[in-house]
Amino acid sequence: MKVQLTKFAKYNSLVFFAFILIISQSACKKDPKPALPGTTGTRSELTKDSIFLYAKDTYLWNTLLPTYETFNPRKFTSKSTDLDNFDDELAAIKTYAPLDKYSFVDDGTVSSELGGVGGDYGFSVFYNSSDDLRIKYISPTSPAADKGLKRGYQITKINGRTDLIGSVQANINFVVDAIFGDHPSVSITVRKFDNTTEDVTVNKGSYSINPVQFSKVYTVGAKKVGYIVFSSFTTNASSVLDNVFTEFANANVSELIIDLRYNGGGSVSTADVLTNLIAPASKTGSLMYTTFWTKTMQDGQASILVNQPLFDNAGHVQPYKDGVNGKFATYADLDYSPTSADNMEKFAKRGNLNVSRVYFIVTGSTASASELVINNLKPVLDVKLIGRKTYGKPVGFFPIHIDQIDLYIPQFQTKNSLSQGDYFTGMTVDKEDLDDITKEFGDPSERYLSYALNFAEKGTFSVTPSGGPTISSVKKLTASEADMLTQELDRTKFKGMINDRLLKFK
Repeated sequence: MKVQLTKFAKYNSLVFFAFILIISQSACKKDPKPALPGTTGTRSELTKDSIFLYAKDTYLWNTLLPTYETFNPRKFTSKSTDLDNFDDELAAIKTYAPLDKYSFVDDGTVSSELGGVGGDYGFSVFYNSSDDLRIKYISPTSPAADKGLKRGYQITKINGRTDLIGSVQANINFVVDAIFGDHPSVSITVRKFDNTTEDVTVNKGSYSINPVQFSKVYTVGAKKVGYIVFSSFTTNASSVLDNVFTEFANANVSELIIDLRYNGGGSVSTADVLTNLIAPASKTGSLMYTTFWTKTMQDGQASILVNQPLFDNAGHVQPYKDGVNGKFATYADLDYSPTSADNMEKFAKRGNLNVSRVYFIVTGSTASASELVINNLKPVLDVKLIGRKTYGKPVGFFPIHIDQIDLYIPQFQTKNSLSQGDYFTGMTVDKEDLDDITKEFGDPSERYLSYALNFAEKGTFSVTPSGGPTISSVKKLTASEADMLTQELDRTKFKGMINDRLLKFK
């Protein structure tokens, strides 16, 4: 019997405060002193206990963590909100695992976005130079798209403020708060490609996320090259991807350009779909990648997971004869061994597209499920990477629901058919250059796209003179400046690989 490992929804009926299970187990120890200093506390204190105890059982680096008494999760009280104190606790947990730059606490926003529902302005920004702030993408159907904003427009004013220079930390903080904070609206002044300006106010709103921002077939010499800008591995992306790849197949596309430059990841199931749309049919049935869960979970010792019910696609608790009181299934009932067939994903060709080479456009914002697809395909296709080194996240998680929060801590790592998967510092590229945010997606003179099209035609990366509409800039960013700004402006952006694949019960 198989179950859905996780569902992207916020559940109201949850088994809470999993530390009680640990207390009952600890009572069997010879030391009469209890493993935990108490079984009661405020709602906030009990949540802090749970965060640490879930990490002790499921964190990929759990063997590096100290005891509950040494760590003392209830000591994090210096911030004004519970969520900030939870963040402080998690930051302290991460200090024991130098490789962890991925764990976070969420209020349910991530679940909604990965389910394909946006609730923001629908645009993001980046600097073309320290004094040149641009719109780097617009989500289709979003409030920003409805206002007619376009990638490449220059932003000269935000909420009446013109001092937006990116070399000043206070200015960066202002931009991050204005664009990515909790405000219901933002007012900006943009300079368009024809140098006219417009004042625009964008209100936050709910919208359906279309992760395919652009697609097109280019004729390069005798070749047909397909290009797709894919922004997020949402759970609703499969049919959209199928449609685009059908168009590519019908156009006899022989090489692909997959633009993942701003794709921070998402659903593992959707990553599998994209991989199988690209992979050769001849690889069907062979190993794609293996999932290695936390050793404690592999050994069936992560008993705290009995407090995480498994829900079906309708959001109902699933019955299971060996579950809690024989009534419902939990994450503790699943088989996490790497030798399980469900943790050894096989290629299964999807669609009819047959390509000999795939170019991935990537940056420091490219992470997790995006990197999984690239790593899956490297052993079976000619893969070229263009842009900047990727983020570096070969690990993933599922959300752990604790009262009013979702806890995301790495619980597994993936490795491809050649056992490669330790790209914690990112994947290096074949052609390195800075992002070109002065042009819209699909413009053949846009820097990254032009490199791929040139290679498809000539077999080499060559520089194409810039063309099309641009807005002059005094000075381009250096590589180090671009990396720093990527980190700063992406600080609130989700980067993750959430396992929503099917696993068998033990």
